[in-house]
Amino acid sequence: MWFAAKRPALGGGLLLGLAVLAPGRLVLDLQFAVNGPLTIRPELYLPDRFLGSSAVGAGFWLLVAGHLLTGAAGVAAWRALRSHDEPERRRWRLLVPLLAVGAGAGLLTAPVHSGNGFLLARASFEGPWPALGGYLLLAAALPLAAALALAAPAEHVARGALGGLAAAAFGVAAPPVLAGLFRDDLHVTWGPVLTLVATAGIAGLAGTRLTETANKTETGTVKLPGLFWWWLTTGVLGLATTLAALIGAFAPQVAVTALNPGAVTPVSAAADSPARWFLLVAAVVLAVPAAGVLVPRTAAVARPVLGVAWAGIVLAGTAVLNTALTATQAGNLAGFGGTAAPVFTYDLGAGAAWTFVALVLAALTALAAAGTGVVEREDAGEDAGRGNVLAPAVAGAILAVAAFGLPVFAVPGYVAAGLWSRFDTPSWGLLTAAAVVVGAAALATRSRPKPAAALLAGAALLTALHATELPLVGGSLGGASPATGFWVALAATAALLVAAGLAVAGGRRAP
Repeated sequence: MWFAAKRPALGGGLLLGLAVLAPGRLVLDLQFAVNGPLTIRPELYLPDRFLGSSAVGAGFWLLVAGHLLTGAAGVAAWRALRSHDEPERRRWRLLVPLLAVGAGAGLLTAPVHSGNGFLLARASFEGPWPALGGYLLLAAALPLAAALALAAPAEHVARGALGGLAAAAFGVAAPPVLAGLFRDDLHVTWGPVLTLVATAGIAGLAGTRLTETANKTETGTVKLPGLFWWWLTTGVLGLATTLAALIGAFAPQVAVTALNPGAVTPVSAAADSPARWFLLVAAVVLAVPAAGVLVPRTAAVARPVLGVAWAGIVLAGTAVLNTALTATQAGNLAGFGGTAAPVFTYDLGAGAAWTFVALVLAALTALAAAGTGVVEREDAGEDAGRGNVLAPAVAGAILAVAAFGLPVFAVPGYVAAGLWSRFDTPSWGLLTAAAVVVGAAALATRSRPKPAAALLAGAALLTALHATELPLVGGSLGGASPATGFWVALAATAALLVAAGLAVAGGRRAP
């Protein structure tokens, strides 16, 4: 890079941004070696016949070497640019990570719509494990890298990192869009377009000044940005998540289409998920703190609860999506696997689409709640008088991990997805919820009394929501009985509530 010598901070930051997505792109491209015919990369591979195995050539190894060298360059740039200086306050601290989450969500959808019988275009959750792992790494790395870039001590490093991140994401999303535009058998989908728009926004913001100008009051103290707007953004995102989840709970999860409508009697079929009532309750649970954040008198208490309750949407939403994915795959395999010509096709319905939207909005809500918490903490300053919550908080976190890893109910002939066995789509929701409870418990031990109590109450709400799977999900299956996970979830809820009570008591004893 010609500018690396003139502006080493900017060039190094650009390398950092490019390198952050290298691991995800490497895992994504491993699909060529595992099972090339299932790869959806029109710019590198477009099958014209059925193949049953992979055969990689020299280009694959050059591709892998490129990802490894990019990662190595990023490590070298980080070692050269790392600094222990305190970062200055940055602009766009909420907007840039939100755009990055939107870009990551676009990568999880189907890259193209395919009319090519040899190219079965699918979303990341419907594809093989290298594609799923690669896209998940990319989606997770985008907002994390955006937040870390804004925390860089040097202005040019931060701007370069955001520019490199946008360029790397653009390189993943642009080829499917071009393939959909220039090939008759492929069509553009909204996911890569969303990624391109979001990354263009990040690149545009990277070209602006990122360091905030400190506004000082008459006493000389720095005046923080209006907390009202942070509360407003967080609350609106929470309510939008609630609305999307409610639609996803009631809309049909599977769309059935007749291949020859004139030859068959029209039918209406819907695969109602047994977890839809679970998603409904999770939406109602989220709506309460989301509305509370919009009221200034309750916002400081409702915001930490909302920062945990969003994981309930992921917990229930992944269970609902699992029904839709299983129904479409089983229906299409049954239709195309027999000797007779298939009569119907099975696709994801509006309910699955809205549930996926709810998952994306839940991630945005989590990010907004975290950003609002940082501003609240800076606004409040240090506050002593924390309660002794360490022991019950740790006990609650350990019990919560066990609860999310064990089945809540038992039904003869039914094996639920878990963390340690039968890892499936709902397992991602279980893993998210467990990580959020552990994180909330850890953060509560270092927080002021009121936020600590709110965090622990939110964590207890999440474990209690998990326990409600027994009547909400198991009840629709019939013959359900409580399993070990149900009792452990109740114990975790009790421990977390005790910790919340101790946090409140510690705040009252404070001078």
